[in-house]
Amino acid sequence: MRYRQIEDQIIIKAMDSFEIEQILECGQCFRFHKLAHNDYVIVAWGKVLRIFQTKDEVIFYPTSAEEFENLWSSYFDLDKDYDIIKQRLAEKDTHLAEAVKFAPGIRILRQEPWECLISFIISQNKQIPHIKQVVENISRMFGKFICSFEGHDYYAFPTVDELSAASEQDIRACKAGFRAPYIVDACQKVKHKEVELEKLADLPYEEAKKELLKIKGVGSKIADCVLLFGIGHEEAFPVDVWVKRVMEYFYFDKDTSPNEIQAFAKEYFGNLAGISQQYLFYYARQLRLGK
Repeated sequence: MRYRQIEDQIIIKAMDSFEIEQILECGQCFRFHKLAHNDYVIVAWGKVLRIFQTKDEVIFYPTSAEEFENLWSSYFDLDKDYDIIKQRLAEKDTHLAEAVKFAPGIRILRQEPWECLISFIISQNKQIPHIKQVVENISRMFGKFICSFEGHDYYAFPTVDELSAASEQDIRACKAGFRAPYIVDACQKVKHKEVELEKLADLPYEEAKKELLKIKGVGSKIADCVLLFGIGHEEAFPVDVWVKRVMEYFYFDKDTSPNEIQAFAKEYFGNLAGISQQYLFYYARQLRLGK
C-alpha cells in the first residue's frame, strides 16, 4: 500500500474500494465514534485512530509509518485487491452486482479475536447502538485507559485476564443482561485453553467453528462472525435476520433455514462467501429488503 506521511498523519489516495462509513457501519465492528460524515475515531488493538476521508484522500492519525505498516494496513485489509473481488462477485448474478454497486467501499476488518468474540456474544438480540454501549461499558470498567482524544476518554478492551477477574454481577452491571454468564464462560474457556483462539486461524474452517461452539451462548451465527471478522476464515457466512431475508428474497423465494442458506453460500460463493455476506447484509439493511 503506497502512502505519504506528514508529521503524525498517514495519507493514502482515495479509492473506490475504501469508504470508511461503509466499512464501519456494516455491522462488523463496534468500537467507533462518528464525528461527522466520513470522519470517525476508532479503537482497535489497544490503539486510538482518527480516520478522515475526503474525495481525494484518506487520512489516518495520529500514527506513524511503522504503526501503519504493522497494524492499520492489516486491520483495514489494504493489501487485498477488492476491485478484483468485486468484479468476480458482480459476474455471479445481478443481485450481487447491485449489492456491490450499492456499497463498493466495504472491506473486511482484521479485528482482535478476543474482543471480536465477546462483542458478538453481546450482540445477541441487541441493536448496534446498544452493543456499542455495552462494549464501551466493559472497556471502561475493566480495560486500561489509552488516552483522551478529540474530547473523549478511550479505553482498551480488557484482556482475557482482566475480564476474567470480573464476576457475573460485575458484567451485568455493564448492561450485558442474560449474556453475562456467556461472557464468564468464554473467559474461563479461553483463559484455561479449552478454546485456543490463537490456533483457530490454522485450523480448517469447520474445525475452528466446532471449537468456538464449545462456549456457552455461541451458536452458528456468532461463531461465523468471529471466524470471519476476528480469525480470517473468509469462507464463513454468518446468517442473521437481515442475511436470511436478503438470501430468501434473491435466491430462495421461501422460508429457508440458516443451515440451507449456509450450504448454498458455501457452494455458490466459495471462498468469497464472507465478503459476499457483507455486501448483501449492508444492501438488505439499508434498503430494508424483505421486510
